[in-house]
Amino acid sequence: MSDGLSLTLTLADEAETIRLGEDLALALGKGDWVALSGDLGAGKSTLARAFLRAVADDPSLEVPSPTFTLVQAYELRISVSHFDLYRLGDASELDELGFDEALANGVCLVEWPEMADDLLPQVRITLKLEHHGSGRQATITAPEAQMERIRRVLAIREFLDNHGYNGARRRFLTGDASTRAYETVITPEGEALILMDWPRPPEGPVVMDGKPYPKVVHLALDPYPFVAVDEYLRELGLAAPEILHTDYEQGILLIEDLGDDGPLDAEGRPIPERYREAVVCLAYLHSHEMRQDLPVGNGHIHHIPFFDATAMKMEARLLLDWHVPWKRGTPATDEERAEYLAIWDGLIGELADVEKNLLLRDFHSPNIIWRPNESGVRRVGLIDFQDSMIGPTAYDVASLVQDARVDMPKALADQMMIDYFALRRSLATPLGSFDEITFMKAWSIMAAQRNCKLAGLWVRLLQRDGKPGYLKHMPRTLRYLATALQHQALTPLRDWCRRAGIELPET
Repeated sequence: MSDGLSLTLTLADEAETIRLGEDLALALGKGDWVALSGDLGAGKSTLARAFLRAVADDPSLEVPSPTFTLVQAYELRISVSHFDLYRLGDASELDELGFDEALANGVCLVEWPEMADDLLPQVRITLKLEHHGSGRQATITAPEAQMERIRRVLAIREFLDNHGYNGARRRFLTGDASTRAYETVITPEGEALILMDWPRPPEGPVVMDGKPYPKVVHLALDPYPFVAVDEYLRELGLAAPEILHTDYEQGILLIEDLGDDGPLDAEGRPIPERYREAVVCLAYLHSHEMRQDLPVGNGHIHHIPFFDATAMKMEARLLLDWHVPWKRGTPATDEERAEYLAIWDGLIGELADVEKNLLLRDFHSPNIIWRPNESGVRRVGLIDFQDSMIGPTAYDVASLVQDARVDMPKALADQMMIDYFALRRSLATPLGSFDEITFMKAWSIMAAQRNCKLAGLWVRLLQRDGKPGYLKHMPRTLRYLATALQHQALTPLRDWCRRAGIELPET
């Protein structure tokens, strides 16, 4: 039961105490600290040990008691410092233990916090364990932001229990540039599954026509689009994951684990065979007549949106709004903005009659799973297609050939284009014969649009979202943009970039 910013849990046995520690490992992050209180034998060390082993994803991790050392530090997925203040001689010794530094760099678990209560930050998560019959009772009190995360991981645990996965082991898998996060779920039978944690994102500020950015560019806000497109891809014979259970309201999905082998080698270099097989998947998809209305759930119809001019321009504007000020130190002038957007009006107009079909939208290395034991198009597993739209088929080909996270050798990029053209000529085409010249113009426009978006997105992730890691992709993004701008149709944009001071490498 819960009340305000507190909740009380009944833990029937030690196994449930361990599961609570493991679940908290998915909820806490840098700057969080937990005041663990309770009598001797109440389970504080059991919970702390489970938390640390879950963060490490190592059930055999040695977790010695810090009773005598007072603090034990762990450099794991996130840094964790485990404090036991029972033998603290004087509260002032806390400074010598480096509590403030540990909190700034990671998570702190503090047993016996009352020994230095006045010197510990008041913004805390308090977890009190008490004996309760043959089990324990846990009372958690936390500020709103931390409590929201805790409630979320507990809701996911309830979702798993309700679908028969009681006692499943959960481990952090990855997050992405959106609000989605992913877990690996290991069932009691040892089967690995993937859980997609997809809370509905906040609306965000209005950017156009009374709508926030995600609605203008048609980003998926709930699981319906993912499930609808997944079922459609599977119907075509492509290897999208089987969806086992879905809570549309809460945004929780349990899906098949397609594996963790991708199209890159151990050094992060593209493996030609795997990229060329991914090209086969695209050509196969583009040879089918597109369907825009897909049934999903109980009577719901997902209407796949068009990648329309408004969405294309809004994404391309990221270069204006984020990259230009970051690079120059001054925002784009009104004249520069007007000219840039007018150029895009003209380029988008060039796409009116090009071939269109389902776009997966982020068809590149993070979303491609290699499945060596399968055959044909099923050798390539597909994920992360919830933002699919109907638009120029050249977009996904550009996304793959100019993989935003990989330095693609020119020879391989050229071969992938040759493969795609050969396959499209040999496969049936819904709209008639395949026109390579028109396709290459569309490819160049779509590659330029995508890289203009990414050049701004990497800066936005840095400055607005505090995610600096994506900035490492900037040099590659600008190289790809320079390549796209070589097409004669892109001459106006190439000239604009030069005048605006956007430094593009020689191609």
